[in-house]
Amino acid sequence: MRSWQRYFEVMQEVVEDVLKTQEANITKAAEILTNTTKNNGIIHLFGSGHSSLIAEDVFWRAATLANVHAIFESAVAGVNEVTKTSKLEKLEGIGRVLVEYNRVLPPDAMICISNSSNNAATIDVALGAKERGVPVIAITNISYADQLTTHHSSGKKLKDVADVVIDNCSLYGDAAIELAGLSQKVGATSTIPAAFIVPALLVQTCENLLESGIEPDVYYNGHLAYEDPSIKLHNDALVDKYFYRMRNL
Repeated sequence: MRSWQRYFEVMQEVVEDVLKTQEANITKAAEILTNTTKNNGIIHLFGSGHSSLIAEDVFWRAATLANVHAIFESAVAGVNEVTKTSKLEKLEGIGRVLVEYNRVLPPDAMICISNSSNNAATIDVALGAKERGVPVIAITNISYADQLTTHHSSGKKLKDVADVVIDNCSLYGDAAIELAGLSQKVGATSTIPAAFIVPALLVQTCENLLESGIEPDVYYNGHLAYEDPSIKLHNDALVDKYFYRMRNL
């Protein structure tokens, strides 16, 4: 078996571990998001570094709830000047500024993504949201976080703050494959399970809403708007509905 095939095999096992072990946590998190949506709240997502990819992936996206909002902050997102952002994400204070700036308040919900669970910026986002009465869902690697030192002065990690913790079941060191002649493993492991978890949460939230008699606000793929005028009207109406409630829309 070639190394690329081994990587596929390892990642399938990681995702399967999430499926087998995280049902209760995913169900509870989806209930939070359902209540937020029922009460006209916003589902915020935040992650620093590569974790910001997960937030971006479900914001203003086809087949995704329109009340989802990704909190982007270039200082910690890792989209440019990445060696600088890796230091800034470990500084306290930025996260609380982001929570205040984005007007995070009940009945909103906050999803925080951090494989390590120990970056100060993400922990501050979670603490700031909790202090405002907003429930926090964490997506992290519990076993890895247990072996790391937090960068927050409180001594807490993201998994210690959140109301619901979903384990991404990723591997130690965020690496999958050993290769002969190389001392470290290759092939990152944390993004793929998180990219399954968040859409799964939103899909379950949609089902919960429909079972309650509420039709969720969901975007069509933008390309379809050029094929069908009614789809353009649908998507444009959703943008108008949420435009002034989301800093990044």
